[in-house]
This record gives sequence, structure tokens and C-alpha cells, in this order.
Amino acid sequence: MEKLIPAQRPAPALQQAAQQTIFAILFTISLSHLINDMLQSIIPSTYPILKSEFHLTFTQVGLITLVYQLTASILQPFVGWFTDKHPTPYSLAGGMGFTLTGLVLLAYADSFEHILRAVSLIGVGSSVFHPEASRVAHLASGGRKGLAQSIFQLGGNTGSALGPLLAGLIIVHHGQRSITWFSLAAVAGIGILLIVAQWYRKKLTEQAANKHKRTIEHFHNFSTKRVIAYLGILLILIFSKYFYMASMTSYYTFFLINKFHLTGDQPQMYLFAFMGAVATGTLLGGPLGDRFGRKYIIWFSILGVAPFTLLLPYASLFWTCVLSVCIGLILASAFSAILVYATELVPGKVGLIAGLFFGLAFGMGGLGSAVLGKLADKTSIDFVFRVCAFLPLIGIITACLPNLDRRAAR
Repeated sequence: MEKLIPAQRPAPALQQAAQQTIFAILFTISLSHLINDMLQSIIPSTYPILKSEFHLTFTQVGLITLVYQLTASILQPFVGWFTDKHPTPYSLAGGMGFTLTGLVLLAYADSFEHILRAVSLIGVGSSVFHPEASRVAHLASGGRKGLAQSIFQLGGNTGSALGPLLAGLIIVHHGQRSITWFSLAAVAGIGILLIVAQWYRKKLTEQAANKHKRTIEHFHNFSTKRVIAYLGILLILIFSKYFYMASMTSYYTFFLINKFHLTGDQPQMYLFAFMGAVATGTLLGGPLGDRFGRKYIIWFSILGVAPFTLLLPYASLFWTCVLSVCIGLILASAFSAILVYATELVPGKVGLIAGLFFGLAFGMGGLGSAVLGKLADKTSIDFVFRVCAFLPLIGIITACLPNLDRRAAR
């Protein structure tokens, strides 16, 4: 007989506490996410410079992303699993320390191998940061988990948008060594995360003191096998989303240069517009999921972006910019809804679920970049974008997911 996960309702005291959303902590952890992801986005923003300086092929460019993303993705589920059992507040600042070290090494890398070592350290920093930071957002959510996750993700996607912009203004004009200027942001991030760690430690102490009063909230009574199947569907949707995102974050600038002959910092500005739309879509996705149901937001975000991705490879420069903004806005709304949906499928395992889904997101981004780089070398950048345009059609499988919001309301 399949093992069932019983449905439970939170105690009245917990329902009252759930209304206390701690916005100061949410915006602080979001700011640290901004810094973390801004520093990560420096890596793809430097690709044109590194490709020219070290005479790299597109395959090698893809390998840089693969190494960075794999170090971030493989470790994250293990970090999340460990911190579910042994929360470690000050590991947040430690993760930013790895990022700081990787940035300095990248600025002074003098070979392809040294570049790989540098980006792997930045990946380690990300793997340590995301599971524990997601737990902080969950603890500060006051029950408004979609909103909390969106605020947290907003910081990350805003940082991802700022990275290319700052890279275009600083690194493009001043070269590889100017990456060291971004180490100042990493130092600031360490300071911010030390403040967050103090609140986090205090919250853990309060939870330990009231351990006998806590009840895990469940939204379903599905069997373990069905939960695993639904998680599998969510992971396939993550594959679709981040494989396509890899084409944009790693190769969108090359696509614009090749098709429209853009020069200087122009491609970075278009990438900034796309990443800005991603940040906006992230902010909208969580609250809309709280209000209308996460399944519907996931469905709209993945499948609904398909018409725009299918048109993008054939559009003029103006419409390419418009379509990319629409793609970023719609596609980004999925992740917060997917992550909260998954934590409701597996309650009490926020770190593990966050590590698994962030890890897969990074892994798919890295694998996608490597595969698409190889495909670009064998065919062309234009062909890569024509192929990737069909990935959002995978979103049709969202129809197989149950509506947890309706079940929770019963």
C-alpha cells in the first residue's frame, strides 16, 4: 500500500502568527540576493571580452557556464538537506565569501583553466547561499509564501539585470581587471548577511523553545508516489524554463551582434532590458499565485510564452527587443509559483526543496549553455534560437498537476 501524507491544518496560534509578514527581513534578504545574483551575472556579461582575449570557441564559452552552474547545482540539494537538519545562519556570509574569492580570481585569470577555477568558486558561493536564504524568506513570510518568495526572487532577478548593465558600463570599457571593483559589492553582501544571520539565529531559538507547539501545514493527502510524480513534472518544467533562459543569458548578446551587427555596450543594454523584464515578472508571479492559484500561473508562464519565443528569431531589432521583454516578463513569473507549489507538496523540507529546484535551475542553465554552445559552433546562433523557441511548448504537461490551492481551501 502506498504511503499517504495526511492533510493537517495549522493551530490557531500559528494561523495568527502567519499574518505577521516580516518585510524588513524579506527586503534585506532580497537585497543580499540582488548582490549575489548581480555578481553571478558578471560571468556571462564578460563572455564577449573573454572570448576575444583568450580566443575561445562557443563550446568553451558554454563550458565556462557549465562549470559554474554545475558547482552551484550539484551542491545545493545537499546543502539544503543538511541545513534542514542543522540550520546554519552564518553560512550565508560564508557563501558570499566564496563568491568574493572567485571574483578576484576571475579578474586576474590568465588562462582558460584559471577562468574555470574562478567561476567554480562563484558557483560554490551560490550553492551555499540559496537554500538557507530561501529558508529565511519562508520564515519571514508570515504565511504569504508566494509574496515572500517573489520578494526574494525579485532581488535575484534585479541583480541579474544590473549585472549586464554594470558590466557594459565598467568591464566592457575598462577590461577584465575591472571585475575587482565588484568585490566591493561582495564585501557589502557579507555585512548584510551577518545582520540577517543574527535574526535567523534568534528565530531558530524561538522555534526550538516552542517546538511542542508547532504543526506542519499540509495541503494534500497524496501518496508518496504521486508526490514524486508531481515533483517530476515540476522538474521538467524547470528544465524547459532554464534551458530557454540559457539561450538568452549566455547567447542573446551574440545573437544580436550576429544578426543586427550591434557594437560596444549596445548588446548589454538589450540584455539588461530582458533581465529587467525577468525581475518584474518574478515580482508578479508569487502574489498572483497566492491569489489565483499557483497551477494557473505556472501554466500561463511556461506555455503562454511560446508565441513570443516562436516569433523572436524572425523579428526586426525593435520587435526583438519588445518580444524579449514579453518573454522575460511572462517566463519569470513561474519560478516563485513552482517553488512554493513544491514546498506544499513536501512540507517541512524547505531547504531540500529550495536546494533541489535552485540546483536544477542552475544545472539546466549550465547544461543548456554547454549544449547550445556546441550546437552554435556546428550550426549558427540563429539556428540555436529557432530550436529553443519550441521549448515552452513543454508547458502543456502542467495540466497533469492538481490544484493544491483548491484543496487547501476545503
